Amino acid sequence: MSIVLEGVRKSYKGVPVLSISKLDIPKGAQWILTGASGSGKTTFLNLISGILTPDAGTITVSGTDITRLSEAERDRFRAQHVGVVFQTFNLLQGFSARENVLLGMLFADRVDPARADALLERVGLADKRHQNPDALSVGQQQRVAIARALANHPEILLADEPTGNLDPRTGESIISLLKEVCRENGTTLLCVTHQPQVMASFKDVTDLSCLSGK
Repeated sequence: MSIVLEGVRKSYKGVPVLSISKLDIPKGAQWILTGASGSGKTTFLNLISGILTPDAGTITVSGTDITRLSEAERDRFRAQHVGVVFQTFNLLQGFSARENVLLGMLFADRVDPARADALLERVGLADKRHQNPDALSVGQQQRVAIARALANHPEILLADEPTGNLDPRTGESIISLLKEVCRENGTTLLCVTHQPQVMASFKDVTDLSCLSGK
């Protein structure tokens, strides 16, 4: 699934945050976006996922200009086509690892217990699927979050500082896992980070400031 941004601008309270004249991200790319704090990295991901809409410009995802969709349509599109991995995991503490993955499927009407089990096995947590997040290590919680993000066969996976709360060794294993599962599924991976060791593991690294006005 290709992603094309054209003439995209976003401001907050009149202060420009993001300005991209043209950007084309091909299907299957594994791409790191970096930049100073407050440079608009998370805004960039939120625009691609349809959580936010730009003040101007178009964002075309696999032929669909998501800026023309209603909020409900964007929510549906995101549930069906985009997976998101957060720095803070965003797991529901009252539910098991398996239930967290299944809940991720509800929004796309694709509840598939067998797939949930297969994903947890793929991320190395088959024996932890019935445990709640508070019984898991932070690295294991992020693995659950990755399984949940992949639950609906997304064409795009967005990772916002996915190793920000992890020690370097655990972070390295999480990045390797993200790259492997995206490669296996032909999923486009866009990852925001400021950590040099993460950037070093990717071929394509772009500073957001280099995109401004281009």
